[in-house]
Amino acid sequence: MPEQLFHSNMPILQGNQFYLERPQIDRLLNSAVQSPVVTVVAGAGYGKTQAVYSFVRKYNVLTSWLQLSERDNIGERFWENFTATIGVISRESADRLAKIGFPESKRQFDRYMLIPRGDVIPNLKYVFVYDDFHLIQNKAVLRFMEKSITTSFPNITSILISRNEPSINLTVLRSKGLLAQITEDELRFSREEMIEYFALQDLRLSPRTASDIYSDTEGWAFAIHLAGLSLKNAPAADPADIAYVPHALQLNISKLIESEILSAVSPALQKYLIKLSLVDHLSPELIETIAGDKKIVDGIAQIGSLIQFDVYRNAVKIHPLFLDYLSGRQNELSVMEKQEVYAKAARWCSENNYKIDAVSYYEKSGDYASLIAAIQTLPLVVPSQIAVMLLEILDRAPAEMYEQIPLAYSVKVQIYLTLEMFDKAKAELETIIAKLRAAPPAPVIQRALMACYHNQGFLGFLTSTYTHDNSYVHYFEKAHEYFNLNNFELQPPVTVVNLSSYICRVSETEKGAMEKYIAALEMMVPHVSVSMNGCCYGMDDMAWAELFFFKGDLLKSEEFILKAIKKAREKKQYEIENRSLFYLVRINLARGNYDEIETIFKQFETQLDEGCYTNRFVYHDIVTGWFYAQIGQGDKLASWLKNDFEESDLNSLVYGQEILVRAKYNLAEKHYPAALAALEVRESKYSAGAFVMGKLEIKAHEAVCRYLLRDKEGAYQSLESAWELARSNEFVMPFTELGKDMRALVSAALKDNATAIPRAWLEEVRRNAQAYAKKLYRPAEKQRPAGIAPAAVTSLSRREMDVLLCLSRGLTREEIAGDLSISINTVKSVIRGAYNKLGAINRADAVRIATAAGIFENNE
Repeated sequence: MPEQLFHSNMPILQGNQFYLERPQIDRLLNSAVQSPVVTVVAGAGYGKTQAVYSFVRKYNVLTSWLQLSERDNIGERFWENFTATIGVISRESADRLAKIGFPESKRQFDRYMLIPRGDVIPNLKYVFVYDDFHLIQNKAVLRFMEKSITTSFPNITSILISRNEPSINLTVLRSKGLLAQITEDELRFSREEMIEYFALQDLRLSPRTASDIYSDTEGWAFAIHLAGLSLKNAPAADPADIAYVPHALQLNISKLIESEILSAVSPALQKYLIKLSLVDHLSPELIETIAGDKKIVDGIAQIGSLIQFDVYRNAVKIHPLFLDYLSGRQNELSVMEKQEVYAKAARWCSENNYKIDAVSYYEKSGDYASLIAAIQTLPLVVPSQIAVMLLEILDRAPAEMYEQIPLAYSVKVQIYLTLEMFDKAKAELETIIAKLRAAPPAPVIQRALMACYHNQGFLGFLTSTYTHDNSYVHYFEKAHEYFNLNNFELQPPVTVVNLSSYICRVSETEKGAMEKYIAALEMMVPHVSVSMNGCCYGMDDMAWAELFFFKGDLLKSEEFILKAIKKAREKKQYEIENRSLFYLVRINLARGNYDEIETIFKQFETQLDEGCYTNRFVYHDIVTGWFYAQIGQGDKLASWLKNDFEESDLNSLVYGQEILVRAKYNLAEKHYPAALAALEVRESKYSAGAFVMGKLEIKAHEAVCRYLLRDKEGAYQSLESAWELARSNEFVMPFTELGKDMRALVSAALKDNATAIPRAWLEEVRRNAQAYAKKLYRPAEKQRPAGIAPAAVTSLSRREMDVLLCLSRGLTREEIAGDLSISINTVKSVIRGAYNKLGAINRADAVRIATAAGIFENNE
């Protein structure tokens, strides 16, 4: 890059030979960056970016400059931009950030924070600048920014440059005096600064002229700059009395730019600048590629302060007002010239992992073959927001694209499936397949037919939930046939299957429906796993494992889980492995085997490094959150699972388990109304509430919530509904896993004789739930606080120990009396004696002290 560009300060008030230093602004910023967060808020043309840029260039710190745009309102695109910016400081840090993906959940954010905590050098000062922050509206991106910016690092300052107040919560920082704010008033030029600026250009103004200009500009930096250009072009005979024409500033800014800035710029350079206004990523490589002639690039220096090279972003930035002007002239370019620029931008984005932008630029360039290829590098199921964007692009495509690129048909249908537009997908597939089968045989036609049959198979698979038609296997057989003809091998992430909330997507309660469904899977998987390079491998084993788990046959379930894990790891089917490990956790929890669960959790952590497993962080939060909620350690759940206003970015096709985790958390925290609200699942044919297993778990949880709210009638109705869902398949685990709460409910139902459920079944559920509850006390001996002496409990009697053990399991006094066959009054007396000996003030205190002392270890 030309030296003038490299050293220029960004937006305005700098020509090729002069730049006005503003010591008071530097002092203001120097004081402000002692705070962890600085906001610089002013309208366009106030020199806010200029001021910050000039300051950080002189301030001896490591600086990362993130230039935001409207496209950053898509999380994945924002993350591409964010990691590229971090790469200017540390390529290794950027690579690790790219691998973890955009942090949607608390677990992901915590993992993200490990990187700066490990990479930030304590004795160095860092400044992170977020320019044009006002363009960000996406809630997920804002949430990340808020958490990232407000997370305290003593040697990091974040500067937010915006045209309006940032849309994040900075109240806490403001109340603690940790937020510095710079506004338009501080950025306005004083009259003296304006005069000094003109003096740098050899412009000597009379007092009256200076007053007139300052009155017209009101210290607005951009207007002062244009006034200076106007004065230079119309000097008076007497330098002390330069003519100033007030109406010049009242002209359209575009006209001023044209007359005062571009009048001496060649037509070729002007056209080049207009071309640059077409793209966002103005890296040195790309702007030279667009120019095709380095001399044209060198000519940018003639523009002076309106264009500069940003060393922090390794990119050129055009001042917003000048960019608006150039954008208004884009119609001067021919269609071919625009497409050429977009094609170069698309290739650069593809090479630099800006996948979403690459798709957009390929569309604008008219290169639809590359567009389809770029979409195929995305996962099989993408977030709905991206799917909608892709569908809009494909809807805008010319009809001939589909004739020239047959694969485009299947790509569009795949997006229909992602958006649950199943009727549309079915109709188009029938038309497309007929058209392709009538075409002359060719490898590209065979590959397109393979993809269409895959889509037709997945359409039948997804809709079989309510059609109960398993003939979709035939379509996968056809896809396998066409694979054998062309041997085209798909690559991740499209080969990684996305699972729904339950493997057994069955809505029928009839006996044998589950087995029929799995039999179809057993026929489907061999075809899909070959023709889609491992996709779905192990899914049929996992379905059997899930079915046996719900039936309570844990040994048989475990047998199939181990098969599924082996197959999933062999073919990189990450979600199948994750689901297998999840059920393995549930099995070991039912056995009280916490050591094995700890080993499984380490395997969950290993999955977080798998970049092709796109939902890994969300599912990690869900499966570990389920466990922590189940054992009463709600403080360890990801924050988004604890509230009702945050959701994962999972597509609705794979949404569901998080519902139960929210319900379990609120149930454990005794927030029963909130638990019931969490169970009110989205009305969809394909959500958790559509499947027998999902309905059953929801109804079982609903029953205990209503019972705990003392709504016995509602509890019994929900319990009957759950029993109706369970009885044909002999499902027991959803009841068993509710432990003491289910035990209390069925005990009441037996006592009141208020349901149509057979007593024998209720008694079996009570026994199972009671046995399960005994395994559920918190495995806190592994986290025992230091300094708790066993001597504190040596005087406890056997009965006191038994009562404390019951308390640790969460039993009520009435339940303890029933378990130990003693009276309520005796229970109260024993509890008081135990509290006195332990020095405890309440139940939680007593359990904490006794657990830390290890008295529960041999008393299960």
